[in-house]
Amino acid sequence: MTFNERLRQTCRRKNSYLAIGLDPDMDRLPGFLMDFESPLLEFNKSIINATSDLVCAYKLNTAFYEHFGVQGWRALRKTIELIPEDTLTIIDGKRGDIGNSSEKYARMAFAELNGDAATVNPYMGYDSVEPFLKEESRGAFILCLTTNPGAEDFQYLKMGDRTLFEHVAQRAVAWNRKGNVGLVVGATRSDEFRTIRAIAPELPFLVPGVGAQGGDLERAVLGAADKNGEGFVISVSRGILYVSDDLDFAQASREKTEEFRNRINKIRAKNG
Repeated sequence: MTFNERLRQTCRRKNSYLAIGLDPDMDRLPGFLMDFESPLLEFNKSIINATSDLVCAYKLNTAFYEHFGVQGWRALRKTIELIPEDTLTIIDGKRGDIGNSSEKYARMAFAELNGDAATVNPYMGYDSVEPFLKEESRGAFILCLTTNPGAEDFQYLKMGDRTLFEHVAQRAVAWNRKGNVGLVVGATRSDEFRTIRAIAPELPFLVPGVGAQGGDLERAVLGAADKNGEGFVISVSRGILYVSDDLDFAQASREKTEEFRNRINKIRAKNG
């Protein structure tokens, strides 16, 4: 089964098009967790236990772990081991390098960390992306149009009659030979969603930027959904992780997760 088929089936089975970004910031964790050997791991474990039935995936930005060195890497690996098998794991490292280096990045994401998908930077072209596409059951979400202000430095540049991000979407469609390519499209760029969806009608969208970054949930869902009202995952991190810093933080995060999931499904139903 291809990754894109797995993603679609997981979303349907769990009735969820929501992913949580497990990007723990030590400065924002509940203070009592500092008494544990690994506050990061204890925080992640609590969030996973409280929310795994409500989400289709967890997205782990490796920067939040790698900067701690060996201890952070151990927390990352152990966190991934806690994620239930019926929930997808997205390794968010935005890797992309010459072929032999990308081979190692892909091996890290899939063989070492057992991720189901990875985020990939396509700036260096197909040979930097191809190692992530070898196994049809593993996916690559290609950076297409991102949430950060600096996206306008390059991504909106005109190349002929199309912008660079449109060319990226077009190439991603061509690379989807094994049914395992998706696109990262930031929720703050919702004005461009329909343009990208017209170019890539079959590719799943990974949509960060709702909540703390200012993206509008309804516009993101309506713009990212394919003709069947599917084909997207909304990723939320800070808007779920840090709703409480008290002993009840995991339960508070569960309630916020359920709220996001229900809102997404309500918007999908209204659109259908």
